Amino acid sequence: MKGSIRLFRIFGISINIHVTFLLLLVLFLSGGIKWLVLMIGVFFFVTLHELCHSLVAKRFGIQVREITLLPIGGVASMTSMPEKPIHEFFISIAGPLFNIAVVAVLYYPLKSLLGPETLFHRPFSTATWPLTIAYLYWINLILALFNLIPAFPMDGGRVLRALLAQRMSYQKATKIAVNLGHLFALGFAYFGIVGFNVILIIIAIFIYIAASNEELQVDLKETLKKFRVRDILSADFFTLNSDTTLAKVLELIFHSHQEDFPVLEGGEMVGFVTRHEIISGIHSLGMRTLVKDVMSKDFPKVTDADLLIKAQKLMEENSIRALPVMRNGHAVGVVTLEDIGRIYAITSQKA
Repeated sequence: MKGSIRLFRIFGISINIHVTFLLLLVLFLSGGIKWLVLMIGVFFFVTLHELCHSLVAKRFGIQVREITLLPIGGVASMTSMPEKPIHEFFISIAGPLFNIAVVAVLYYPLKSLLGPETLFHRPFSTATWPLTIAYLYWINLILALFNLIPAFPMDGGRVLRALLAQRMSYQKATKIAVNLGHLFALGFAYFGIVGFNVILIIIAIFIYIAASNEELQVDLKETLKKFRVRDILSADFFTLNSDTTLAKVLELIFHSHQEDFPVLEGGEMVGFVTRHEIISGIHSLGMRTLVKDVMSKDFPKVTDADLLIKAQKLMEENSIRALPVMRNGHAVGVVTLEDIGRIYAITSQKA
């Protein structure tokens, strides 16, 4: 995620902190050392919560690049979403179950150590260290209950969709969970405005936008399942020789509007060069640099007979915006994110 700083890596997953988190750090630090410890403890449990999601996702073959800590919680960046509803159920429920397990495991030890009066003290307080520990303990229950709200983008919304998808289409199940997310967002916004609570208003905005984005992504994927790559392949298509200069490539881009190119040697494709690689090469190495010096030699590809959803998934998993298209071992075109976005825009307008 842009604007993030890496803290460390664990299980191959980068744990990052967003720069906006530093504002929260300053705010809590102004409240004293106990508030600072409380904040660090909360985000320690948030990180473990997201790690549980991520490890279960990895168990089902889904790559997880990073976990980013934001002022309103954590976000695990997965390369793709689970294909099977049962997988989504287990991935989604893993986080809240971890927090519930923490509450269950620590209940009697903390009750014995702190005493019932301290552990059940109301309201939450950081007046003393025992009260601060009790506060942090109950935060786990709050995290579990909040995340189990049956609405997107909370874990409960994904659990609900996974259960509904057993009886109806994935798209319809998503629509129900998204609508609930919008309702909860409006509720949070109302109470935030009435109570002059900025945090609730921010949460409401986040929930509404995230729920809407989820619906858009599912609609996009359902649309792409109806088309094959050849259905959107452009008839105008250019390839490059490996010894072409970037100056010539830039000239070709200006005249053809194609920005990503298969690279050939003796009629065989030996590489693929993208807009990003072309721009980076020009800025760092100069216009006289050859294509073979900046092209990728190891890259994913699709055939023109593949479903468009496969192309979109490959781009998503590899964080790229273009793929070469093959037929019988030869390059016959390029498919881009812009092409996919265009077909979705056209079909959604018709609908």
